[in-house]
Amino acid sequence: MTDAPPLNGLRVVEFAGIGPGPHAAMMLADMGADVIRIDRPGKQAYHDPVTGRGRSSIDLDLKSPAGLAVAEAAVLAADIIIEGFRPGVMERLGLGPDEMLARNPGLIYGRMTGWGQDGPLAQSAGHDINYIALTGALDEIGVEGGPPIPPVNFVGDFGGGSTYLVIGILLALLERTRSGRGQVVDAAIVDGAASLMAAMAGMRELIGAGRGRNALGGASPTYRTYRCADGAYLAIGAIEERFWTKLADRLGLSAAERRRDAGNADALHRRLEALFLQASAAEWIERIGLEDTCIAPVLTLEQAATHVHLVSRGTYRNCAGVIHPAPAPRLSRSPGVIAGPAPRPGEGGREAFVRWGGAMALLDALPTGDAPSVESAKSE
Repeated sequence: MTDAPPLNGLRVVEFAGIGPGPHAAMMLADMGADVIRIDRPGKQAYHDPVTGRGRSSIDLDLKSPAGLAVAEAAVLAADIIIEGFRPGVMERLGLGPDEMLARNPGLIYGRMTGWGQDGPLAQSAGHDINYIALTGALDEIGVEGGPPIPPVNFVGDFGGGSTYLVIGILLALLERTRSGRGQVVDAAIVDGAASLMAAMAGMRELIGAGRGRNALGGASPTYRTYRCADGAYLAIGAIEERFWTKLADRLGLSAAERRRDAGNADALHRRLEALFLQASAAEWIERIGLEDTCIAPVLTLEQAATHVHLVSRGTYRNCAGVIHPAPAPRLSRSPGVIAGPAPRPGEGGREAFVRWGGAMALLDALPTGDAPSVESAKSE
């Protein structure tokens, strides 16, 4: 018998967007928070079936007095809000942090943007690639002499964005237990991406710096991927000498071939490229073994969901026919749960609003049908 998830009973209002905001709301919902997403009728963003899971939805036109009144009542009843508009939009709606914290002093006001709430670029549009470019992260990714390669949007939107937003929200909740007061969490992707660069900044002399010259970015022949005979790839991460020695022994490399000094790096890279092309990825794993050799197959999402190790841990789950990552991290006594599939716009939100103590009269005053909505300025 496990206890309720750690955020059970906390109320979250999420203003709909895409990318890091929904991902942050998903993580809070997984840990037990009761999340109402405010969608915009007639101008729906794409709501991901995975990051949209575990909450309810209510359609509100924030340009109508009735819609705004419901949104305001929800925020005043909430512990946390998540919004990703451009700076100033929430203030123009009358839902800004000064107004809401004055009336709900314990509110944690989570603001998710790319550039932050202030600075010369605060009002500029941007995407993940722009934010990580400006912070130096993108320059480290790629091969020497080639262009920087965008790492999907892991580093900016989710690594530097939603993850740091959730950290900030949890820190503010912890501080609230001492002060009884809420506060604003200004989660800017540029700040989070810069924070992720801390280890690289501190280890530049040890591992090298610059695109294709960083030992952890592909400069080392023992820390990169290799194509096999079947077209699949193996990831090699034998950085430490004891792991490299074991891997080199099982690959049958001579003492001269296995040298990892700078003068032998290109030759070793070519030797490993040719060697791995001689058998399939599965055959190499069978020959080498995974224990203390620091190799792993490069899998697709679908393949990962069926890998024996990840299956044994329940790392991926099937929810409504869609592959979902399990709630993370794992807690021994009060673990997170997937509360349910992503709602359709407008699904379950009115019931949740009433459960929070919202007045039915406010819901009855809502207009029916599609209506114009406030222009979202998401952090993307």
